Amino acid sequence: MRAQFHKLPLPMESSFLFMCWECDYFDKPWHFHKEYELVLIDKTEGTRFIGDQVSYFKDGDLILISPNTPHLYRNHEAYYQNKGLVARSIFIHFTEDFLGKYFFDLPEMTLVRRFLDKSSLGIEIGGDTNQYVRKKLYEMKNNSPAERLLGLLDILIYLSTSNELNFILSSGFTANKSYDTDKINTALQFIMENYTQEIYIEEIAFKLNMSIPSFSRYFKHHTRKTFSNYISEIRIAHACRLLIEDNYSISEICYLSGFDSLSNYYRHFKKQIGVIPKEYKNRFLSMDRSQINNARRVNA
Repeated sequence: MRAQFHKLPLPMESSFLFMCWECDYFDKPWHFHKEYELVLIDKTEGTRFIGDQVSYFKDGDLILISPNTPHLYRNHEAYYQNKGLVARSIFIHFTEDFLGKYFFDLPEMTLVRRFLDKSSLGIEIGGDTNQYVRKKLYEMKNNSPAERLLGLLDILIYLSTSNELNFILSSGFTANKSYDTDKINTALQFIMENYTQEIYIEEIAFKLNMSIPSFSRYFKHHTRKTFSNYISEIRIAHACRLLIEDNYSISEICYLSGFDSLSNYYRHFKKQIGVIPKEYKNRFLSMDRSQINNARRVNA
């Protein structure tokens, strides 16, 4: 299956899509679409894959994904085991020209135009800006179509002047429309089900009926990362979550995250996060609970 292109139908009375989504777990595969997507994680957690970035997601995370950028939100395994958990999100899809071909070229929209142009690397929205946009999204649930339109414009204008935005993709990432989503979804699912133990590239290559060199090239083409680096990032994202929860010792977390030695764990953690696990953990232990809810970030 080539290029798994997703598009949700628009309501008759709207020029963009606003949706509140609730389910047992997020089931969308590795996919892309021509719309911008503003997505709020209302209640759930797991690992997100956006372009060439892998990280832990949680309640309150707010991301703007640009057109044609492949992405996948996968919940933690407990969500797939019928334990009564719920996954909720609110998202908006809008196209470049949903208000007319030249609307964002108007002088009044100059800052918004620049903001949208910069979003090609994906944007994580934090701080007071996150709180403001979340409030607007909750209000939009009960708004009329015309009020929702004004709400979306208000959000875009507010975001265009914020200094609490972080790019999440590497500067070399380029979105395209030629993703073979069938095989990459199989590979990612296998990794997510097995990353806490030893994973051999031969296993996935065999599963996909590919040679090891062919699979290595294929995987790097779709993720912009080597197979080993990608698994390391997923393990580090999992380790960060466990460090924040503070239920295990640092050495226990090493092995629970799939690393075979403390030295390997420390080396990869410092390379990806910038500090050693103990320093990362202490950042959150020094905060009170209310601060933690607003400030936890895998790549802080």
